[in-house]
This record gives sequence, C-alpha cells and structure tokens, in this order.
Amino acid sequence: MLFEAISVIPDVFEPYVGASILGRARKKGVFDFSAYDLRTWTHDRHRTVDDAPFGGGQGMLMKPQPIFEAVHAVSEMHEEKPYTILFSPCGETFTEEIAQELSEQDRILFVCGRYEGMDERCYTLADKVLSIGDYVLTGGELASLVVMDAVVRLLPGALGDEKSALDESFSDGLLEYAQYTRPASFEGMDVPDVLLSGDHGKVDAWRRRSSLERTAAWRPDLLEDAELTPDEQRFIDEITEREERDGSTPC
Repeated sequence: MLFEAISVIPDVFEPYVGASILGRARKKGVFDFSAYDLRTWTHDRHRTVDDAPFGGGQGMLMKPQPIFEAVHAVSEMHEEKPYTILFSPCGETFTEEIAQELSEQDRILFVCGRYEGMDERCYTLADKVLSIGDYVLTGGELASLVVMDAVVRLLPGALGDEKSALDESFSDGLLEYAQYTRPASFEGMDVPDVLLSGDHGKVDAWRRRSSLERTAAWRPDLLEDAELTPDEQRFIDEITEREERDGSTPC
C-alpha cells in the first residue's frame, strides 16, 4: 500500500512514519510513504500558496492553483489513481469502520491544508473529506498521520500478532476490555483473579463483560449498533441502573 501527502511542511511526517510500528511495517514492505512539497507547484518567486479570502475576513486561504496542479501531478506518478483525502470540519468523522474501508485501497493521497483552510473548489478533488474531531488543528498533517496510523495497523503483517487489531477498541463496535500486567498486586490494587486462573473460557467471558461495562460507562452511544445477546442487554441495563443510582463508572 502506498500513502502520499501534499503539504507545505513535508518534512514533518518522516520522524513518525519511520518510528515504532509504522517504521517496522514500512521496512517489511507492508506500506510505503512519500511526501511532496506543495510549493513545488507554485509559479512566483515567493512560492506563494495562500491569498486573502474574497469578501474579507481573518487569515489567509490556500489557493486552488497549486493544489490542483499538485494533485494532478502526483496522481500521474503511478499508474493507479490515488484515493484522495482532504480534511475539513465539514468532513465525515473518522472512525475504525472508515479505517477498515481505507485499508482496502492500494494508494491513498492526503492533501494537507494550512492557514484558514482551502479554497472551496479544492474539495472537488477529494474522494473523501474527513474530520478527526470537533477541534481545530494548525494543519492537515497531524490528521493525515492519525488516519495513516489507524489504517496501517489493519494491514496484514503490520502488527507482530495478527490478532492484535481484532481485540482493540472499536474492532467489534465496543471499547476494549481492561488489561493488566505484572505485578499482580500494586499499591493495594489487585488484578482480577480470573485473569490469573489460566482458564481461557472464563478469561474470554470476563473480557467480554469488561468491554460491555466500559462501553456502557464511557461510550454508551456505541451500544446502539452493537450486537448483544439478551443476557448482555440485561447486564447493560444493570450497569446503567447502578450508574444512575451510585454515579460510579468502571476504570
């Protein structure tokens, strides 16, 4: 899989893409990455990529001409057309489900905005417009890294344990269960006995209940689309009643 990015600060990507899980996956050939400087496609001596918005207002907008030229030029660097992603507060909220959909692409191109955003006509270049949350970032570079990280984890060979991605939060629509490591007792807090039992069936059952409990407490909206058994639904109802009564949430 090939990821590419067009940015006014293309050097910002490499330290992250070359480190940890992404770095190892890249070395193994699971994916590759290239970043391009948007200013390459400017035609004035100042290499200008922004201008004042029509109608007035604060800040500067990114001009359409360099972005259109850059996307067209990068698209033609390989035979297969890239799946082009732009970022905007108006975009679809990025989720694990979207990450899974994107993991089926062969080539993804991120176009990173800066300043007050892009000329509206730039969004006609996008196959998908995404938002990673209801807050403002300085540019699209961090958003691109968020999406890339989430997608790479789903690619075969990216993780040491191929089942790791299946157990993580949102993989089945719920939050991940609570996890513990050594020591079994720490500052008066003990690991649940079932996790020390060696009984894999009981461990799996505990983890499912932990996942349900954490989801009900912290992200009850996820339960609306979750596939629950009648017993699990009763368990959720008990948790909800307890929280309303005691105001407690699991950790």
